Amino acid sequence: MLKLLRSKISLALLLIVFVVLSGILGYRYLFDFTWLDASYMTIITVTTVGFTEVGPMDHNAKIFTVILIVTSVFIFAYALSVITEYILGRNSLQLLKKKKVKKKINSLSDHVIVCGFGRNGNQAAERLRAYKKPFVVIERDKEVLEKFEDDVLFVEGDANEDEVLMAAGIERAQYLITALPDDATNLFVVLSSKQLNKDLFVISRASQVTSQKKLLLAGADKVIMPDKIGGDHMASLVVMPDLITFMDKLSVEGEHTTNLEEVPIEDFADQVECNSLRDLDLRKKTGCTIIGYIAPDGTYIINPEADLELQPKSKVIVLGRPEQIKKLNEMFHIR
Repeated sequence: MLKLLRSKISLALLLIVFVVLSGILGYRYLFDFTWLDASYMTIITVTTVGFTEVGPMDHNAKIFTVILIVTSVFIFAYALSVITEYILGRNSLQLLKKKKVKKKINSLSDHVIVCGFGRNGNQAAERLRAYKKPFVVIERDKEVLEKFEDDVLFVEGDANEDEVLMAAGIERAQYLITALPDDATNLFVVLSSKQLNKDLFVISRASQVTSQKKLLLAGADKVIMPDKIGGDHMASLVVMPDLITFMDKLSVEGEHTTNLEEVPIEDFADQVECNSLRDLDLRKKTGCTIIGYIAPDGTYIINPEADLELQPKSKVIVLGRPEQIKKLNEMFHIR
């Protein structure tokens, strides 16, 4: 609809330019007016302001002026109606879009809230989208909203304000990622979000090492320093380039390209009897290899033994080629 209205506005502007140029050229060449007089006569005619003519006008000049007045009145009326329709239509569409977004957000639960849509926030959103994890972005920059609002559920406002967090459904959310560029702002977001939902798992960005401890004390469950991670990664490429390149190949980007999978034991327990990793026998069934085990208390075991006893609410980390991971998901109805 807006595209059609924009094309109508372009047409109206072209018609206005056409009628003005026609008036100037007509007065200049048909009635031998100077360029200044021709421009003056055209402007006072198409705008119908009623100033005095530049001089005596014969019958032909009067007829030409009448035609110019009638034509310009219709064209300007058309332009005004199109511009008004565009403004009203844009406002109506924005209102409907906001209502639609609000309705979708109100229907979400166990979703992720991403505060800030800069480089880090955008990257986090891309990863969440790849894994089809529902998320809501809080951003106060209107230009960013206009650029991405068709693809992402947005809440416009400051993430420091409780009302904005509530609008993003924080009381029903499972995770919150605050990726704002200022550490102090991230600290306030962590404090506010934990007050509104104490069970929320909060991941915060930090720029300074001194901010890391403060964010953890404020209630952040994890604190990430993108600059430190980037520096470590570049240094590792110097020290052990082949290993780091291999690790980079372990993609966790999307449904059909992933090499790693995190699976709760309950997903297996509903279908097979699994008292130990040996009982799962994933290598034979799917080709995947279990490379890690996460105990219910959060303890990580790398390359666990086959006879490791499995506990409720634990998880396994599985490695495989994309087709093997796909087979695993289909066999055990994961996700």
